[in-house]
Amino acid sequence: MKRWIIAATAPLAVLALAIVVPVFALQKSNPAPLWSEHPVAPAAPAPPPSPWVQLARELKPAVVNVSTKRVEEGRRRLEGSGDAQGPFNQFFRQFFGDQPRRTVRSLGSGFIVNADGYVVTNNHVVDGATEIKVTLADGRELAAKVLGRDPKTDLALLKIDATGLPLIALGDSTQLQVGEPVMAIGNPFGLEQTVTTGIVSATGRVIGEGPYDDFIQTDASINPGNSGGPLINSKGQAVGINTALVSQSGGSVGIGFAIPINLAKPVLTQLAAAGRVERGYLGVAVQRVTPDLAKTFKLEGSQGALVASVAAGSPAMNAGVKRGDVIVEYDGHRIARSDALPRVVAETPVGKDVALVVVRDGKPVTLSVKVARLAEAPERAVLAVQTLTPALARQFGLHESAGVLVRGVEGASPAADAGVQPGDVIAEIDRQPVKSVDDLERAIDKRQPGSSTLLLVHRNGGDLYIALGS
Repeated sequence: MKRWIIAATAPLAVLALAIVVPVFALQKSNPAPLWSEHPVAPAAPAPPPSPWVQLARELKPAVVNVSTKRVEEGRRRLEGSGDAQGPFNQFFRQFFGDQPRRTVRSLGSGFIVNADGYVVTNNHVVDGATEIKVTLADGRELAAKVLGRDPKTDLALLKIDATGLPLIALGDSTQLQVGEPVMAIGNPFGLEQTVTTGIVSATGRVIGEGPYDDFIQTDASINPGNSGGPLINSKGQAVGINTALVSQSGGSVGIGFAIPINLAKPVLTQLAAAGRVERGYLGVAVQRVTPDLAKTFKLEGSQGALVASVAAGSPAMNAGVKRGDVIVEYDGHRIARSDALPRVVAETPVGKDVALVVVRDGKPVTLSVKVARLAEAPERAVLAVQTLTPALARQFGLHESAGVLVRGVEGASPAADAGVQPGDVIAEIDRQPVKSVDDLERAIDKRQPGSSTLLLVHRNGGDLYIALGS
């Protein structure tokens, strides 16, 4: 019916057109345009183009997308193994009945600092990754390897197999001024090559991310996925590495943070050379000097770092530093705030003799201290273990009927690197026999911090010694 009606009206439409067209042809009408493109006021000179336009065009090719893949394992504490935070569960972080592994993919940003394929990003972008790929601005996707990571400053240095790449020069973050304009480039929410601008809102921010907090705060939009991208000054230099944001919604609210590039420079140099960072160690715990404490300790102002404790056998103790001293100068650097001391100590070459000025009983005292190396906390070997019983031995076809059965080994852990395998039966630890998980727990509790561990395991009817690094 519908087709028929349309077809039936066609002759009428033709007839109407034949009658009306001549009438239209007799009318002469030039309707006024709906809008005008002629200025109503004298033309003003065009404003100069924003410098960010040119900088964005030149620098975006040096900003990359960093995509990672990692495997997560669900864990729960081993039943009957005591405190979940105790030495045993920290060493063998459990195990039996683990949730299935799942693959997690994530995206971040990075930028090229050397034309031969050196890429800077955040440690949290690549931490635990089993696969890392870098996508360049020209669309090439390249595998990347980690040259080194530093969790304390949340920095990582990657290497890709490419040369002649565009790069971003590094600036001087100590010259940043509050109110200075800056530009952030990255891949927020996977939206590649996104550019935002703002100003430096503050410097020297401590936000509880680590012992060396000294962040640049900016209102340039920083969102998830921006991590590892550069914060650029008006000279086109990277003055920061975008790292964190404050938000209850997950998106930008105008409070973002970047690692100062001057903090990153010595870290990146060491990561490129050795894959790790060596830091100086003084051996004091310090706290902020409040106005009330300043009066109590006979100080002229609330500057310096108040020594709350001195580690036994530390360089500070050997130099004569005492609890209650207020450190006001270190190696020629004035210590205005307590959080400045860990940073300058960490950057001191190991073995260097430095002058330390403290205020003691209201009087300045100069001490000489030889800086030692800061020891890193040892990695923990993570195993899934269970006391071997005759029933379990029969179930798994094992010749042994006593010991500790390894049911699983966490990937990339020291235990896995040393060669421990699921199905191994631990018979000894540090030459002491173990017949149960309780025996193993007691042996671990007796270990000296930083010492290596020797395991004797039964495997496929034979015996094998395995050394776990400290």
